[in-house]
Amino acid sequence: MQQFPYIFFLGIGGIGMSALARWFKANGHQVSGYDKTETPLTQALQAEGIAVHFTDAVANIPAEIRANKDQTLVVLTPAIPATSQEWQWLREQGYDIRKRSQVLGVLTQGRPTIAVAGTHGKTTTSSMVAHLLHHAGLDIGAFLGGISVNLGSNLLLPRSADAPVVVEADEYDRSFLTLHPDVAIVTSTDADHLDIYGDQHALIDSFCQFVSQLKPGGTLLLNHTADARVAAAVPAGTRVLRYGLTAAQGPDLFADNIAASGHKFTFDLHGSEGVVHELELAVPGFHNVENMLAAAAAAQLFGLTKAQLIEAVAAYRGVKRRFEFVVTGPTQVYVDDYAHHPREIEAFLRSLRALYPEKRVRVIFQPHLFTRTRDFAEEFSSSLSLADEVVLLDIYPARELPLPGISSAMLLAAITAPVKSLQTKAQVLENAQLNPTFDILATVGAGDIDALVPQLKRILNP
Repeated sequence: MQQFPYIFFLGIGGIGMSALARWFKANGHQVSGYDKTETPLTQALQAEGIAVHFTDAVANIPAEIRANKDQTLVVLTPAIPATSQEWQWLREQGYDIRKRSQVLGVLTQGRPTIAVAGTHGKTTTSSMVAHLLHHAGLDIGAFLGGISVNLGSNLLLPRSADAPVVVEADEYDRSFLTLHPDVAIVTSTDADHLDIYGDQHALIDSFCQFVSQLKPGGTLLLNHTADARVAAAVPAGTRVLRYGLTAAQGPDLFADNIAASGHKFTFDLHGSEGVVHELELAVPGFHNVENMLAAAAAAQLFGLTKAQLIEAVAAYRGVKRRFEFVVTGPTQVYVDDYAHHPREIEAFLRSLRALYPEKRVRVIFQPHLFTRTRDFAEEFSSSLSLADEVVLLDIYPARELPLPGISSAMLLAAITAPVKSLQTKAQVLENAQLNPTFDILATVGAGDIDALVPQLKRILNP
C-alpha cells in the first residue's frame, strides 16, 4: 500500500470504510472521499483532516486525485451504485479500484488475525475481543464495524508491524473471503442477505469457505446455532470449540450462574482453560453473555490470565447503538439498539424483559432493506410481538430501490402486541410528548432511526 500516497474512498462514511480511511491517514497517506450523506461520522473524519464531499460529481474529486492516477488507490464499498458518476469516471480513466474487503485482506497479511464473522453479533464480539486484549496491555490493532465506547473509535492502531489484529469479517458480498485468520469466531449463520446469496445454502457455503481459510493450527470458536457443515469445513489440525449459554449448547465453552442485576449480567465462564468465576458484564443481554464467552476464549488464546479477564470484562462498555442506555430515569428508561434481523430483535427484547420484568415496553422499529423485510416478514412480526406496543417506521432502503407491495404495513397485521401503529418520524416525536405511557422505550433498526435518538433524549430528559 506504500506505493499509493493518495487514497480516495467512494462511500467514506460507512463504518468499515471510515476505519480504513483513518488507518491510511494515520500512516501518512493523503486521504479524501465521497459519501451521499453528511453524518456525525463524516464530520469526525473532516475534523481529523480528511476531505469529504457529498455531491456525486467528477468535478468534486480532489485535484490531486485527478492529477496522480498511478499513485492513487480508490477504495470502493458495495453500497455505491453502478450509476455513480465518480465511479464511472474513475473506471474509465483506469484507476486502481479495490473493494474495502480486498484492502482489508492486504492490510492483515503477515499479522496474526482474529476474524469475527456471523450474520449478527460480529460487531459486538469483535469489539469485545479488541477491548479485552487492549485493556490487558497487549499491542493490538482492530478494524471494527461500530464505535467502541471504550476506544471512542472504530479503529485501534497497532504499535508494531507484526502485532495481532482483530477484524470484523463481513459476509455481505462474500467480503470475508479475503481473510486468512489464525482465530475465527462465527457467531451465527442465520439466513440473511438473500438478495446476494439467493438462499441460505449459498450463504452456508460461503461460511464454509471462510473457515476453510483458517491458518494451520488455528482455532474456530463456533456458536451452537451455526450450521453443522461449517465445523466440518475447517482444515485438518484446526481446533473447533463450540460455545453456548448452557453446557448442552456449548460442550466446550458455556456460561453458568447467569444473573441479571440492574444493568449488569454476571456469570461464570466454563472453558478449556478452566472456570472463571463471577464475570461482570455491564452491557446487558443473554446474547451479550454469549458473545463475551467467545471473545474471552479468543483472548485466552493470546495469553490473558483469569485475573486480567475478570478486570477487562468488568471494564467493557459496549458499542454505540448496541443495547445503549440513552435515558435511565426514575420512572422511564430509553434504550437504543442496532438490531435489524428478527433473531437480533428477539434476543434484544427477551433481554430487556429479563432486566425489567412486568414493565411496559414500547418499541419503535425501522425495517432495513426491502428484500430483508420481504424475506423475513413473518419472523419480524413474531419477534416484535414480544413488546407491549410496536411503532413501525417506513423501510430504510439503503442501497435498494422499492419493491412492489413491500412496505412496513405488511408486518403490522401479524404483530400481536396489544398496541401497534405505523408512524412517521415526526409523529414519533410528537407522540413521545403527548403519550408518555410506557416504562421502557426502545428505538431499533440499522437505518437512519438513530437521528431520532438525540431528539427523543431531549423530550424524555429535558
